[in-house]
Amino acid sequence: MKRVDSARAIRADTSERWGAVDPGKGFLLASTDIGSLAISGYMLPRYINQLPAEMTYIDHLGRTRIIDPRNDIQWHRVMAHIMGWIYLPNLNYVMTMWTVNSTEQVRIVGNLTYNFHPAFKFSVGVNGIPGTRSLNGSHPLWLAGDRVMADEYFRPGFTQGVWATGEPIKRVFYNAMLGNNIAQLGVSAAELTRDMAFGMSVWTMPTTGEFGPRGGYGDYEWHKKVATRIGTSYTRSREDRASQVSQASPDNTQIRLSDALFLFETGALAEGVTVQKADYTLSAVDVGLKWHGIFLQTELYYRWLGKFLADGPLPLISIYDQGYYIMAAFFPIPKRLELYGATSQIYGAFNRSWEGLGGLNWFPADTRYFRVNLNLLVPQASAASSTFGYYVGGQRGFTVSIATSVFF
Repeated sequence: MKRVDSARAIRADTSERWGAVDPGKGFLLASTDIGSLAISGYMLPRYINQLPAEMTYIDHLGRTRIIDPRNDIQWHRVMAHIMGWIYLPNLNYVMTMWTVNSTEQVRIVGNLTYNFHPAFKFSVGVNGIPGTRSLNGSHPLWLAGDRVMADEYFRPGFTQGVWATGEPIKRVFYNAMLGNNIAQLGVSAAELTRDMAFGMSVWTMPTTGEFGPRGGYGDYEWHKKVATRIGTSYTRSREDRASQVSQASPDNTQIRLSDALFLFETGALAEGVTVQKADYTLSAVDVGLKWHGIFLQTELYYRWLGKFLADGPLPLISIYDQGYYIMAAFFPIPKRLELYGATSQIYGAFNRSWEGLGGLNWFPADTRYFRVNLNLLVPQASAASSTFGYYVGGQRGFTVSIATSVFF
């Protein structure tokens, strides 16, 4: 088959030069008159140590909980993307082989997108519900390898569904998704209900019309004019426990209470009582800027849980939590060394969590897509808890992480 001309390849969202690498689009391996194929990858080996080595905390019902901190080396996260266009230049595909070895999870996911117009691109497949700024395509271009505590606690997750993105007005963008729930990982089709989740994010970049590659964090590109981004996000879902009744603490849910308990675990709100269904509503507002290697960003969260359906009486009818983070970064050595710091706060119905963190990124090559990261966190009464992130529920101490990431 004949190779297509370069203009058509550009229209099909592939690299302009044969074999060129464009991180996120990868290396172009094939380009014909019926389609193209490129391969992209992301790798993150990581060491993490959560201290002190032995900890307990008291939950809001007065029960002592044992904390299991980590000290291990993991080939933590690997993603391999195969992508291109097929049959129609405006029909794009992505197939992703994804694993988080820390949780022994392996998935093959993907999506199909048809580019009707810059104002409307329609997709079907697996995607993150766009309920916070970090779920709008910026991964892995964050200050560290994973999210800060407040973002990890409040955010929705990944599910299957349909979504639309575009720029209907100059410098105004949107991402809207209808999915099965806020986190389908570990939930089979037989366990899904007829309720659906909806998430939408709207943002503007008024000064420059862009915020760097993928809208990522940090100003590696060294903006000479102040780049700004202002956005708001919303998520609404009727969530279901989606697990066997005999499973006291299901791990196939994103929703935790502010003392780190799963909402749907038996005894989370009252002894011996299990919540079966609940409404989840999240609103978020974010503001960020970049200028001459300086990066500043904040995001505020407001979450409501309510309309509980349980197998026994509960002491409350709704739960309201709020929180925020503030992060800052700068390059003392342009395009080589980045220093950053952040604070994250969660004002929960059952607990107040907060953290301070700092770190550095060293870029040994002339690219932001290969870096070595040192990250130090000081969490206090952590509300977030996940094996893939930095946090263990209830922790009061500190966590150190050293990682290397490669993205192409």
